[in-house]
Amino acid sequence: MKGLVAATARERTPARPGPGPITAESLEALELAIGRRVDGLLAGDHRSAFAGVGTELYQVRPYEPGDDVRRIDWNVTARTAQTHVRVELAERVLVTWLVYDASASMAFGTAERRKADVAEGVALAVGHTATRRGNRLGLVAFGADDPLWRRPRQGRRGLLLTLAALRDDPAGNGGLSEALALVDGLAVQRSLVVIVSDFRGPIDWRGALLRVAGRHPTLAVEVRDPREQELADVGELRLVDPETGRQLRVDTSDRRLRERFAAAAADERRGLVRMLASAGVRHVALSTEGDWLRELAAFLKRSDL
Repeated sequence: MKGLVAATARERTPARPGPGPITAESLEALELAIGRRVDGLLAGDHRSAFAGVGTELYQVRPYEPGDDVRRIDWNVTARTAQTHVRVELAERVLVTWLVYDASASMAFGTAERRKADVAEGVALAVGHTATRRGNRLGLVAFGADDPLWRRPRQGRRGLLLTLAALRDDPAGNGGLSEALALVDGLAVQRSLVVIVSDFRGPIDWRGALLRVAGRHPTLAVEVRDPREQELADVGELRLVDPETGRQLRVDTSDRRLRERFAAAAADERRGLVRMLASAGVRHVALSTEGDWLRELAAFLKRSDL
């Protein structure tokens, strides 16, 4: 496990401190916290229908390096003049889709780390658990003009490929609605969907979330910074919206302004919590301040996925 953490580590700087220590022991604790929940999704209450080694055809797709040559479909290969392989339904394989926010607002952070650093750690921790015992991890990252996606892969290689796709931190105007619509089309069979985001900006994704959550167990991991909830009294500041570039000059020594800001932020959070609950989505909020991994493990331990 130490090798896995080292292989996925970036060069750390004060501006990009990373998620903090993620030890083998902490990942094992997380795995114990949710292992039984994940197993419950595979316990036979429904037909498992995920790509893998099985007996029922799932799809025929173009050959990729590393595919088992014994699964080449020669009839389709002959018709198309391109090598294709058969992919069957596996009996006990769970696919987890990681919906990852790489928008510009995730670069904000005033505490121990940025929101993007916490999101990176959540991706590593969830990915480690989601790829154990042959299960598969898929990715949809949004924040650029078009969402980035990677098909589900299993094991350590699948986790490394997924995290490598996030290494460049694509930034842009966001697009959770488009990302969820993409997951809705890609996750053709029952999967576990984990959304890691700060959920900032217009809430235009409710319909897409309802469609996804209606078909798949869904978990929303909200990443927040303390300064998004209240303004510190530090005099005059120039605030910039990282999503739009809009600038605003405010005097934080004004007590009434600080109170209005805190009240508006609290209302926004209550609205988000109500929306997620109404969609049947489990929700946990992690902070850039403190031990985010302990909070995540404690939530998953007491929550039904």
